[in-house]
Amino acid sequence: MEHCDWCDLSEEGRRFQLYESRSWSVFLADEQDLPGRCIVVLKRHCPSLSELTEEEWDELRELIRKTEACLKAVLGAALCNWSCLMNSFYKDPAPDPHLHIHVRPRYDKPVVLNGNTYTDSEFGHHYALNRSGAIPAEDKEEVFRRLKEWLDR
Repeated sequence: MEHCDWCDLSEEGRRFQLYESRSWSVFLADEQDLPGRCIVVLKRHCPSLSELTEEEWDELRELIRKTEACLKAVLGAALCNWSCLMNSFYKDPAPDPHLHIHVRPRYDKPVVLNGNTYTDSEFGHHYALNRSGAIPAEDKEEVFRRLKEWLDR
């Protein structure tokens, strides 16, 4: 393994780390196509779900429960979509994937942050792959603060 963005995450890259367990880290995603979108990253380099240990699977199950409860309680998510796609790693000539899972909260009601309203216009359907992920920095900070506060309680 020459270089892995997840293994070599900088302090700035950890700025939006919401939660950490023994085997996993949860980050607020850079792109907030829907408020609260997160990325769950295995703390060791591992290329596939099939290579998780029993302990990592058990921890992931608890992390899924905790993350969904947080997104529902704090932002009013109706459900969460979980995806482990890994496709972008295979664009490299010598792929070396690092297991991570995208968490997209889905909303049946608008989310209001700092007076801005966000609507999940595709609720009940697959989400569009090319949704804009630009929400104002202050709204992203507000989402981070609320989620972190709930997770740290």
